[in-house]
Amino acid sequence: MPHIQVEIGMATREQKEKLIQALTKSASEVLGVNESSFYVLIKENSLDNWGVGGKC
Repeated sequence: MPHIQVEIGMATREQKEKLIQALTKSASEVLGVNESSFYVLIKENSLDNWGVGGKC
């Protein structure tokens, strides 16, 4: 079973649902694997835990 893992900042339930649907559909089309075979894991991280360009 294909597994997709994404790390993001905080998101609403609706945003996560849309993201899961979009990732699953795209990966299914590219790989030729049925959408029902995919597992998607979203890891949410507080934006305080992210740094870009040496800054928080």
